[in-house]
Amino acid sequence: MSYYEPRIFVEKIIDVGEEKILLNPRILFIRAFMAGAILAISAVFAITVGVQTGFPIVGAVLFPVGFCILYLMGFDLVTGMFVLAPLAWLDRRPDITLGGVTRTIATTFIGNFLGALLIAFLTSVIFTYGYTAEVSHVGEIIANIGKNRTVGYKEHGIGGMMTIFIRGALCNWMVSLGVVGAMISTSVSGKVIAMWMPIMLFFAMTFEHSVVNMYLFPTALMLGGDFSVLDYLIWNEIPVVLGNLVGGLALTGLPLFAVHLRSGALSKA
Repeated sequence: MSYYEPRIFVEKIIDVGEEKILLNPRILFIRAFMAGAILAISAVFAITVGVQTGFPIVGAVLFPVGFCILYLMGFDLVTGMFVLAPLAWLDRRPDITLGGVTRTIATTFIGNFLGALLIAFLTSVIFTYGYTAEVSHVGEIIANIGKNRTVGYKEHGIGGMMTIFIRGALCNWMVSLGVVGAMISTSVSGKVIAMWMPIMLFFAMTFEHSVVNMYLFPTALMLGGDFSVLDYLIWNEIPVVLGNLVGGLALTGLPLFAVHLRSGALSKA
C-alpha cells in the first residue's frame, strides 16, 4: 500500500520527532539552513509570479513547490519542529528531555533564519543591480509587504496583535498538516499532493509563516521598507512564532496524538 493508516503514521510522526531531537546539532543546523534558504526562494518566486501575471492566486498555487523540495531533500523547518519534537517528549520516549526539545527547536530556528537571511541579501542585490539602481517592481512589492504587515498591525494596537497571532496559528495548522500529511504516503506523488493542498491554502489566505517572514522582512528592510527592526520583531516575528507554535501543536499535533495514538492505547488497556 502507498498509504499508512492514521494510527501508523502518527507513530511514524513521533519516531521522526525523536530522530530529529537526537540528531547531531551541526547536521540539524545545516538542514535548517537549507530549508530556510529554499523556502525563501519559493516565497520570492510566488511574489514574482503574482506580479508578472497580475493574479496573486497563481503565486499561491505555485508556492508549495519550495516546501515540497525541502521536505523531499530531508531539510527541516521550525514550524514542523513545533509539532514533531514536543510529541516525542509527550510520548515519553527514552532519552527525550524538555531541554532536548527546546535545543532542537532553537537550532532549527537559527538555521532557518540564517538561510532566509542569505537569500534576502542575494535577492536584494538582484532587485537593485548591486545597490546601483532603483529598487525593481518586485522589490517594491516586498518592501510594502514589510510595512503593511508590521506598521499596519501596529496601528490597530491589541487588535492588530491578536490578528497576527491568529494568522500565525492558522498558518501552522495548515503547514503542519502538510508536514504530517506527507508521512501518510510512501510515494513521492502522494507526498507532494498531501503537502501541496494545505501549503497553497495558507499562502493564498496570507496567513503568517515565521520562516517565510524571516525572508520577507529582512529583504524589505534592505530595500528601504518604511519600518524598523523593532517593528518587525514586536509586530510580526515574535507573535507569529508563538502563533505558529500554538497552531501547529494544538490544532494538528495534539489532536492526532489524542485520537489516533492515546485513544488506541487506552482501548487496549
